[in-house]
Amino acid sequence: MSKFLQFVEGADKAATYPVDRLISMTCAADATLLLKFSPGSLGTGQAASLDTVTLTISSDQEQKVMANIADSILFSEDGLIVIADDVDSIYLDPDITACVITLDS
Repeated sequence: MSKFLQFVEGADKAATYPVDRLISMTCAADATLLLKFSPGSLGTGQAASLDTVTLTISSDQEQKVMANIADSILFSEDGLIVIADDVDSIYLDPDITACVITLDS
């Protein structure tokens, strides 16, 4: 079964990616995780074709949040894993507080 990661930034701004498109999770700054997905909405072969989801998290919790995302990918039996839903305030980890979706960054 394929698995997908879902992010909802607003009522009309959401993204769902196959887990095999997740390239990296990076702690960019205190309380900020960047999740990079390829190829982005420009498509395969485009130089700038990476989408980024920025997660706002509690300070100094990046390792725990990254581990929980990885565990969900590996062990969840659900096909759709909601990482962050700002509209309904649903978060995979209690230390995730918001998300911003940037296409083709």
